[in-house]
Amino acid sequence: MAAESAAAAHGPTAGEYIVHHLTFFQNRPPKNVVDFSVFNYDSLFWAILLGVITCFFFWKAARKATSGVPGRFQAAVEILVEMVDAQAKGIVHNATSRKFVAPLALVVFIWIILMNTMDLLPVDLLPYLWQKFNAAAGHDPEHAYMRVVPTADLSITMGLSISVLLICLFYNIKIKGLGGWVHELFTAPFGSHPLLWPANFFMQVVEFVAKTVSHGMRLFGNMYAGELIFMLIALMGGAFSLTGTGIGLAIGHIIAGSAWAIFHILIIVLQAFVFMMLTLVYVGQAHDAH
Repeated sequence: MAAESAAAAHGPTAGEYIVHHLTFFQNRPPKNVVDFSVFNYDSLFWAILLGVITCFFFWKAARKATSGVPGRFQAAVEILVEMVDAQAKGIVHNATSRKFVAPLALVVFIWIILMNTMDLLPVDLLPYLWQKFNAAAGHDPEHAYMRVVPTADLSITMGLSISVLLICLFYNIKIKGLGGWVHELFTAPFGSHPLLWPANFFMQVVEFVAKTVSHGMRLFGNMYAGELIFMLIALMGGAFSLTGTGIGLAIGHIIAGSAWAIFHILIIVLQAFVFMMLTLVYVGQAHDAH
């Protein structure tokens, strides 16, 4: 009993701390099988909220746009629009398609930047506020889970990549026609001989699956790793606050946290840019005939 009381007084272990921060706020505990009835409420909430903020950002820019001398906000948005439009023109050569694809790429770029930027918030800030809210509501604060980086959730990133896949399938059929696309599935890349049809179809399926999985996994892996490193850095400060000794831990916590946050800004923007560019590339490939 004394050992348990001492452990409780000193808080969770490093492993328990990390596991708690990596646990989603879900509708129910998941099973050890693929179960599509489990929803991560925290990821959905923050992703939808940041999506609404992204749309509001562009609505505000469009509403305040003027043909005269632009303000700083309008100038910043115009730079973003011109950058994405230039990339879209170089990849998607169909002008009609670009009317949808370029704005889509722009929204995806800013939306993912905002979702990634949640990683720069103090690790314990929002989970702490969520625990206080649960305690005030009469719920168990010890099991109040809250993850705030949507792109560190594989279900969110794979949902984004699957959405890109569906857009690619749509343009494959729209540009080539259903018959033309089916013909391409069975005749590319090895040729139109009937004996090669199974191999062609298999390779086409593998290509679609590989692009979709790698598209979502790349973003998830980078943001998950970044989130985990922030937790490890937070443990350094936690160890100092609990023991009151080892000033090197506090200094290391500040230096490491600041250095990683500065470097992570590059990762945040770069991963959003890579996801946007791959979206344009995959949609552009859907316009190309083999």
